[in-house]
Amino acid sequence: MGTQHDTPDQRAGGPDAGGRGALDGLRIADFSRVLAGPYATMLLADLGADVVKVERPGIGDDTRAWYPPADQDGTSTYFLGVNRNKRSVVLDLTTEDGLAQARALIARSDVLVENFRPGTMERLGLGHRELRARHPGLISCSISGFGSGAGAAIPGYDLLVQAMGGLMSVTGDAAGEPMKTGVALVDVITGLHAALGIMAAVRHRDTTGEGQRVEVNLLGSLLSAMVNQASAFAVAGVVPGRLGNAHPSIAPYETFPCADRPLAIAVGNDRQFAVLAEAVGDPQLARDDRFRTNADRVAHRAALRDILTERLRAQGADHWSAVLLAAGVPAGPVNTVDEAFELARKLGLPGIVDIPATPGDTAEQRPSRQVANPIALSATPAQYRLPPPGLGRHTADIVR
Repeated sequence: MGTQHDTPDQRAGGPDAGGRGALDGLRIADFSRVLAGPYATMLLADLGADVVKVERPGIGDDTRAWYPPADQDGTSTYFLGVNRNKRSVVLDLTTEDGLAQARALIARSDVLVENFRPGTMERLGLGHRELRARHPGLISCSISGFGSGAGAAIPGYDLLVQAMGGLMSVTGDAAGEPMKTGVALVDVITGLHAALGIMAAVRHRDTTGEGQRVEVNLLGSLLSAMVNQASAFAVAGVVPGRLGNAHPSIAPYETFPCADRPLAIAVGNDRQFAVLAEAVGDPQLARDDRFRTNADRVAHRAALRDILTERLRAQGADHWSAVLLAAGVPAGPVNTVDEAFELARKLGLPGIVDIPATPGDTAEQRPSRQVANPIALSATPAQYRLPPPGLGRHTADIVR
């Protein structure tokens, strides 16, 4: 049903084309809220899974109240951004009726996803061990901030994990304060890990009939995602610090001021540096003993930055981007979010999709503009079947 702006391949993959999703037939009982869990289940829903979102009476997912900004109907754009292709059911898990309905939903599901504080599902009688005794094929995915052991009591907020997990210590200017990233990146990374873990468990279940528990946590996901910075410590005992937009192991690999706005330059080898030197009108740079090799350039990064900045300030970022890309040097301007979407449109890449309301929808299910799923599958592409649901909109159908 979804239509993709200027990307015919995405339009062809919508439900109107009669295609099947890769995960058709997979039902997910989604007890998660906020970001990591909902992001994981939305990706799986885009690929065909039937996701039933379980929400609290009267409140629902916390992000329903996280605005501004909001759409024209006053719905939080945060909530709208990670909950398409789902059906919403309201269950009161503090009551016996609510728990009975939850058990009935789980009994009809292949996967259970939750990100309550560790131990909560066990106290409700919905823990993996108890459920698996009744449903051997059930896959339970638990998402936590700091694991289910000694860190179980630490709240799993993205900002907290960025701080305690070391990401803020390597983000920001060297002389400034530690900084968080501009989005809740740890939640997103953890959601990706959760989706991957779920699909590995589904593959195992389809082969053996045996379900299992999938556990991911924000701290572990962050440490894994810090890749070279984490490896620097694990392998060499190096504790990295903040370098602003510079790279600890490559130079020049950072942003530079131009006549109008910053330009990102990512030189990955000596050949590219020689081309860069030629393009900025200073070919001697590549023969300067301070800059001959990447190791030399890293050692003399400050001097190199000063020289390149003097050259680059003469023109705007778009000028230099065109010149350097034509020469084979990776470079591009620092775009705003709207400019980034426009770039995707120009390149014919998925950007924004419009999901129309289905026939008979109420005001709570109006059309929704969404950010496209970035996964391209040739046979079973992502589908955009349902706008993000109104709170409890599908309760009657699902409970019945």
